[in-house]
Amino acid sequence: MQEKTNDKIYAVIDTNVIVSALYSHKTDAATILVLDYLTKGILQPLVNKEILAEYKEVLFRKKFNFSPEMVMEWLHFFETYGLSTERTTSSENFIDEKDIVFYEVTLSVEDSFLITGNKKHFPQTPKVVSPAEMIAILRLLNKDK
Repeated sequence: MQEKTNDKIYAVIDTNVIVSALYSHKTDAATILVLDYLTKGILQPLVNKEILAEYKEVLFRKKFNFSPEMVMEWLHFFETYGLSTERTTSSENFIDEKDIVFYEVTLSVEDSFLITGNKKHFPQTPKVVSPAEMIAILRLLNKDK
């Protein structure tokens, strides 16, 4: 398990949170607030090569019609500011095998979170939170913008 090096809150960001934020037009949407906390350095993203590859594959899908420049900016952000970490093997069962890497990277850093819009796809644990739950946690910890 990797030790934390500062007082930031560590989190794996599920791809669906990024997609939802990029689609949202509501500036106070929880998904947008999560990305705001990331860019302000309050949330420290956890990544690995598999997660970065999924971000790239999903965000460039034609059906989303995101601008390539915006996608490249976000990919650059996660590659530059994401803390790269290894997976910690889990024996949990998953509905979608592509979700396993997100959970296992979360397990690799003590007290980290997995922020997802699909909590039902993951083990029921305090580590797995919705975007709204993460915002509430950050507010409780006085990490407000």
